[in-house]
Amino acid sequence: MKRFLIPLGVFFVLLVFLGVGLTLNPRDVPSPLKDKPAPAFTLPRLEQVDKTFSPADMKGKVWLLNVWASWCVSCRQEHPLLVSFSKEGKVPIVGLSYKEVRGDSEIDAGKLSPDDELNLTRRRSNAWLAARGNPYAVVALDLDGRVGIDYGVYGVPETYVIDKTGLIRMKHTGPITPESLKTQILPLVAELSK
Repeated sequence: MKRFLIPLGVFFVLLVFLGVGLTLNPRDVPSPLKDKPAPAFTLPRLEQVDKTFSPADMKGKVWLLNVWASWCVSCRQEHPLLVSFSKEGKVPIVGLSYKEVRGDSEIDAGKLSPDDELNLTRRRSNAWLAARGNPYAVVALDLDGRVGIDYGVYGVPETYVIDKTGLIRMKHTGPITPESLKTQILPLVAELSK
């Protein structure tokens, strides 16, 4: 009888772990950067060919960094919400156009010169925003994805809430929904803006 109780006990423990695991959201990946300084970078801007963007440009402001790409299907899902939210003017949204050419499996970026890649990225990003609306105060171009790596991006879209001192206060993985905007992002932005 005892030899059956041990495997039965192990089975029930595994069943409890499985039950708890099934209630977790696989998109809720904790960021090791939470409450740490946002990684510094300087990238070319989409809107102004001769200018760059750096997180230092946003010091003193609470802001959102939204990682997106025109080839990203989930980005299409969240984009109308970002456009409508940006019109409220509650917080500036900075777009990080992530691997626009290199992330698209239909294009062989290795055959493009750096200038051609930059120009193609600009054309595609501008066309996408012109067709869908531009919620961004600034768009920075992460051509090779190195900034995304520094931020721990493993998929697009991802959004970061960054405070006035430049600390990452939240990472939202996946498309922003009306619920996540209302219950998570906006309350945090309001608290950090005080």
